Amino acid sequence: MSKICQITGKRAMVGNNVSHSNKKTKRKFNVNLFTKKFYWVEEDCWISLSISASGLRTINKIGLDAALKQAAAKGFLNA
Repeated sequence: MSKICQITGKRAMVGNNVSHSNKKTKRKFNVNLFTKKFYWVEEDCWISLSISASGLRTINKIGLDAALKQAAAKGFLNA
């Protein structure tokens, strides 16, 4: 399973670790991602989403149905 938020489309970024001697080595900035189950009232079923913390805030703000429609329009959902 890839580390991509299904609501916002956030994914891991690549950057540098910079030591005290200013030596740079590659590192990855991962997304604050977790799996959460939601009850989708419109379809009368439970769905499991891999979402970031900001994706959860989006669902709390605009609702699950609107967030899923918005994510599907942008192409973030797999199904």
